[in-house]
Amino acid sequence: MADAAKEVGASVMYDGAHVLGLIAGGQFQDPLREGADLMTGSSHKTFPGPQGGFLLSSSEDPAFQRKLNTAMFPGVCSSYHLHHVAGKVMALAEFKAYGEAYARDIVTNAQAFAAALASEGFDVLAESRGYTASHQVLTRHGELDSGAGAKAAQLLEDAGIITNMNMLPGDTKALAPSGLRLGVQELTRVGFSSQDMEEVARMYARVLLHHEDPAAVKQDVHALKEQHQIIRYCFNEDERTGYPE
Repeated sequence: MADAAKEVGASVMYDGAHVLGLIAGGQFQDPLREGADLMTGSSHKTFPGPQGGFLLSSSEDPAFQRKLNTAMFPGVCSSYHLHHVAGKVMALAEFKAYGEAYARDIVTNAQAFAAALASEGFDVLAESRGYTASHQVLTRHGELDSGAGAKAAQLLEDAGIITNMNMLPGDTKALAPSGLRLGVQELTRVGFSSQDMEEVARMYARVLLHHEDPAAVKQDVHALKEQHQIIRYCFNEDERTGYPE
């Protein structure tokens, strides 16, 4: 793609919003080294920092750099939000020290979670391809465009589990999708291991497959969270509380 773009004078931009931390941690493709001219990424998803983003380029072309800088300011940004800078610097320093292990554990947990969900009886996409190579797991909960994903997300929220209803291949209604998109980056950050994913999957099954009262499951969800209160992969991790009491 990059070669074809260069033939016609076009640029390639890679959207790394969700997977920036996995890229930086060596667990995903490396867009800038593979030919992309520009990569965008969020600073608060798999890269664990304050909310915001990064705009990265490997281009050494002065004209491209000027165009990029002008597009950012005054084009689409009025400020770089000084109050976020210190937090991003700290997040970058911590990621430099712990990011490779964090990214690796995210992918390991996601694969374990997907397998555990499948064992519980869920329809987990991409089984033949190992379910996932990132932090995300996709599950189907009904017919296409049935709204089953939205219903599942609400039931899980009632049980204290926050998920994202999501369109799956074949869905055409964004507000009535058939699936869920699940991520494990936050669970990993507070110390959940691949073995813990089995218990998390059981919580999902109790709500969505066994139809237990979400209010009753919520108590067990809170109890499970109480066992994982410390933020990992950071400096002075023994002093960092993940969930305020």
